[in-house]
Amino acid sequence: MENWKRNLFVCWFGSFVTAAGMSQISPMLPLYIEQLGVHATSDIEKWSGLIFGSTFLISAIVSPIWGRLADKKGRKLMLLRASLGMAIVVFMMAFVQNVYELLALRMLMGAVSGYISASVTLVATQTPKKNSGWALGTLSTGSVSGGLLGPLMGGFITEFSGIRSCFVVTSLLLLIAFFAVLFLIKEEFTPVHKTPLAFNQVWKLVPDTRLLISLFASTFILQIANMSIQPLITVYVKELSPHASHLSMIAGMVVAAAGLANVIAAPRLGKLADRIGSRKILIGALIVAGIIFIPQAFVKTPWELMGLRFCLGLATAGLLPSINNLVRKSAPDEIVGRVFGYNQSAQYIGTLGGSVLGGQMAAFFGIHYVFFTTSALLLLNALWVYSINHIGIRRRTMSHSH
Repeated sequence: MENWKRNLFVCWFGSFVTAAGMSQISPMLPLYIEQLGVHATSDIEKWSGLIFGSTFLISAIVSPIWGRLADKKGRKLMLLRASLGMAIVVFMMAFVQNVYELLALRMLMGAVSGYISASVTLVATQTPKKNSGWALGTLSTGSVSGGLLGPLMGGFITEFSGIRSCFVVTSLLLLIAFFAVLFLIKEEFTPVHKTPLAFNQVWKLVPDTRLLISLFASTFILQIANMSIQPLITVYVKELSPHASHLSMIAGMVVAAAGLANVIAAPRLGKLADRIGSRKILIGALIVAGIIFIPQAFVKTPWELMGLRFCLGLATAGLLPSINNLVRKSAPDEIVGRVFGYNQSAQYIGTLGGSVLGGQMAAFFGIHYVFFTTSALLLLNALWVYSINHIGIRRRTMSHSH
């Protein structure tokens, strides 16, 4: 097997495990907090938000630092650091005695993370240009399916052998990812600069800063769109069928529908992007996703919602791989790790902002407005990316004519 393909599959497995590890705690977090001695419902909710969100906040802060180190020392080293670091931290979570220890470890987990952005950088830099859309599309299905199956896996293990064993299983999987990287990944890497560049020097090397900023904004808005509704789905399903038995199972299926569609469509849209260009896929996917959010506010049954979520998954599958492909093309080799680090920060801030924003908006105006707002954000984003693309084409035409 060619090196780049083997690298892709190892990174896929590691991304799957990492995403599963970061998300598997979400459904049983309130239960674990209760086990650790917090009993008032309002306190449990407060601690859940804090403990879940802290990981993403710290990750957003450290991502550019790890990206900078990746440009200096190579991406394989970052993959080893993140997988081993997370394996140790997750293992320690199984033995905490109070919520303060759990919060500290979740923050530490955010600080050592960075596997997914390092794997995107490695795959983007080691894959032949003509296959990069397909490779990044395939890679994205790892973290998407991990994020979806993580909570399912967490619930399953908790049911059979308790919450604490859940952390042990995840840390073992992360350890397997560490050894897979150690023995299987081959990286051809030579640093361009001996000393890392300052922030303003990095920007000077970017050929089209406006395009890059619009891509970061797209990543941020995409995560807000995903996360603003994710925590509310169970509440919405309950509103749609108040007397349903197996409520959490139906809600799980509604969430999984989007992820399943994403996994099916991402490699195919990646391949299409290799043929017709990532910009067209990005603009098209933003418009379709923006439109599909609107009818979700008017559904009458959970099954209608599930069908629309599946269609949404087909559309959003084209977004992140296209963004990553365009980020790779707009960043010179010597700063590509750092630029992907910034993009990862935008993703984490979007994850954090989305879950807070969605909850607050639903509380004040009702769930339906979350769908309308998300739709408007995606459509405005499509307009922005299109106008920047249009300006770029006009400039290139003018410079050629001169």
